[in-house]
Amino acid sequence: MKGTMDSVSIGCAKKCIFTKMIETLLSFAFATSILAISPGPDNIFVLTQSIVNGKKFGLACVFGLISGCLVHTTLLAFGVSAIIKESENLFFIIKLFGSIYLLYLAFKVYKSDASIILSKDNVEKKTTAQLFKQGFIMNVLNPKVSIFFLAFFPGFLFSDSISTVIQFYVLGLLFMLVSLIIFSATAILAGVIAENIKKNMNIGLYLKWTQIIVFILIAVFILV
Repeated sequence: MKGTMDSVSIGCAKKCIFTKMIETLLSFAFATSILAISPGPDNIFVLTQSIVNGKKFGLACVFGLISGCLVHTTLLAFGVSAIIKESENLFFIIKLFGSIYLLYLAFKVYKSDASIILSKDNVEKKTTAQLFKQGFIMNVLNPKVSIFFLAFFPGFLFSDSISTVIQFYVLGLLFMLVSLIIFSATAILAGVIAENIKKNMNIGLYLKWTQIIVFILIAVFILV
């Protein structure tokens, strides 16, 4: 009887761990999707290229940008995993830094202009290979992406038993998948999106406040 109860307890514990893992990953995916939708240099770049040159060119930018995320994920996975092994206190400091940085981003968004400006001026005609390369270099050489990953990812580690390196790669690939879907949709639907932005000037304001709220919620989530 005791053995049966122990088996049930173990089964329940495993189910709870699995449920928490799924909830954490879904929360991460949701936060990523909101941030990917919100206007920023990357998706504005994709949108502009798609409007001026066509969907194929916008998608080339997308694949370049997303590929660059793999570099940042690798640096984060091995760098922060080494820190976690070295000191739990140091890892907490990283999460605290992440929380403060996200609150800083929320403040920057609050102070920014909510209007979305799509400038087609001086958009050079480039091949898809050149745009892929440009997107990749834009992402890899942008230190803000590394800082953002460092702030965002550690709060969503989802298991005590799985290697932190693997967990960071899971989060990185999930981030890339969600961003790829949203950025690709932006490239494909560029014309429709641009028309809606022109018709509804409040879209930028809605996205601005959504982004602020998400940054604040993630900052709190990281430290809870």
